[in-house]
Amino acid sequence: MSAPAAPIDPRLLRAFVAVAEELHFTRAAARLYVAQQALSRDVRRLERELGAELFVRTTRQVTLTRDGERLLPHARRVLAAQDDLLAAFSAGQARPLLVDLNSPGLATGRRVLHRARELAPDCELMARYESGLTGAAAELLAGRLDVSFGRFAGLDPALRSGLEQRPVRYEPMAVVLPEDHPLAASARVPLSALAGETVYAGAGNPRTREWTDLARRLFQDRAVRLAPPSPLAVGDEEFGRIMAKTRNPVLAVVDFPPMPGTVRRPLVDPVPLSPVSLVWRKGLVHPGLTALRKAVAEIARVEGWLRRPVDGWIPAMDEEVMNGV
Repeated sequence: MSAPAAPIDPRLLRAFVAVAEELHFTRAAARLYVAQQALSRDVRRLERELGAELFVRTTRQVTLTRDGERLLPHARRVLAAQDDLLAAFSAGQARPLLVDLNSPGLATGRRVLHRARELAPDCELMARYESGLTGAAAELLAGRLDVSFGRFAGLDPALRSGLEQRPVRYEPMAVVLPEDHPLAASARVPLSALAGETVYAGAGNPRTREWTDLARRLFQDRAVRLAPPSPLAVGDEEFGRIMAKTRNPVLAVVDFPPMPGTVRRPLVDPVPLSPVSLVWRKGLVHPGLTALRKAVAEIARVEGWLRRPVDGWIPAMDEEVMNGV
């Protein structure tokens, strides 16, 4: 086993120890609240970084190699030290964790935050609303915000380099329509039915560039126009007033909160997906972040948030991020 060229992420050691103690990848993944695919990927990455094979895998059993046996006591000591560090900042001693949910009423982040509060009742997890991940990313890097949700692949690479992410959900997209719009009578709206329409997707809002970019990729070659930049409508009353005035459909997600005078219809043929990740600043250590990551793993597993529909659409760049490529 050769010496690694760079420091080893404790997450990889935790994956290794779980498999070493369970000798079963499925049980180890359940223990860590992660997908088995993600656990296997972390173990393979650790093996590459150490230049050693740590497990002998067959269809019937998993056993430690000699290098795996050598690593196990060292990995346990490192993780015990990390647990001691986290404990020193838990039980009410850690500062509040500021969690951006983008906008009030969006269900994905709200559900994760609620479950994390249940998992870590002694932590103070405080909600913030930064409108979009592009805007939140700058706040994360500046240390004025700790965690956010959104489309990680849509960020500028310079922003992504200082952040970490964990996939949360492939969230089906929808369109919000005036209640008397011709398409409002349909239970579902095929993408082809939007041909010739002008759809609002946040163009001109510097805080939601990742969302506008996703819309642009979705509507490319589908004869759907993006609505030109306009001031952001804040609040139900302003949203309803602007929609009544422009009559433009609004691109949204299926859990977008109800707005007066409008209907929300899922998009189909194909089903466009909004890729949502949990995003935080590199190097952040906080028991609240640990609780959020556990909440994501638990809810995503139960709700099937990371199962893609057969006819789901997503840009290739987002697929790479969501698959950890």
